[in-house]
Amino acid sequence: MLAAMKIAFIGLGRMGMGMARSLLRAGHSVSVYNRNREKAEPLAAEGARVASSPADACRGAEVAMTMVADDDALDQIMFGKDGAASTLAAGAIHVSHSTISAAMARRLTAEHARRGQGYLSVPVFGRPEAAETQNLVVAVAGPAELVERCRPLFAAIGRQTFVLGSEPWQANVAKVCGNFLVVSMIEALGEAYATLRKSGVAPLTFLEIMDALIGSQILAGYGKIIAEENFEPAGFALKLGLKDVRLVLAAAEECSAPMPMASLVHDTLLSALAQGQGEMDWSSLTQVTARNAGLKTKS
Repeated sequence: MLAAMKIAFIGLGRMGMGMARSLLRAGHSVSVYNRNREKAEPLAAEGARVASSPADACRGAEVAMTMVADDDALDQIMFGKDGAASTLAAGAIHVSHSTISAAMARRLTAEHARRGQGYLSVPVFGRPEAAETQNLVVAVAGPAELVERCRPLFAAIGRQTFVLGSEPWQANVAKVCGNFLVVSMIEALGEAYATLRKSGVAPLTFLEIMDALIGSQILAGYGKIIAEENFEPAGFALKLGLKDVRLVLAAAEECSAPMPMASLVHDTLLSALAQGQGEMDWSSLTQVTARNAGLKTKS
């Protein structure tokens, strides 16, 4: 049996909560912090220590795991007042699961190195239900020694781990490219469904055909959500999806790789945001296409 590790887990949104629970179930010692303390309290009954600040959570931790919304939130958590980096010990590792920019990952790499701390970018693929059931796909990049030290943690939260490179920022580029592929499928489903509905063909029946032909969890899951217009509560908020598409466009610009489809999806997401859909699931972007086709929608 692998030895339990002392973990600080910061950020208990719908994804982070399930991930922290998986670590507790695996027998690790977990201190948790969330800006809204009420979200952290249920984990106390499951064996976690609820910390009063990011710095408090990281005292004595071997690994600090963060799952927050964006670059700004992560910067504040790590380097702001009572920030986690201030108490994370030399030799300890920061594992960032957040979907952040490559530039932020490079900054974290340099800052942790200056402090004698390790850093890995470890974004995950999967919706909240996958986080709750240890069914995430884990993508990691960083120094091989640190990756190996943290493998038991990746096994505790996910079903499969992929190593993408020795530079942490490489995993962040892979994550936003992955999210771009998912949202492109969502856009394609929305366009196909609009045409089908106007032609009198049931989208769910069409989905059965596509599932038999090119079946995937993403196609089946989002295909049903979109057909039923079941966009709340959000598994992944549309405003965060827009952030991720902006990140993939920034990564593409940095290496001079045109992504015309990403630009199209960006504009559709922006239109949905302008129509008040920011807190809805990002698959609700398909409502824009439906309305443009003259179809009635639930939102």
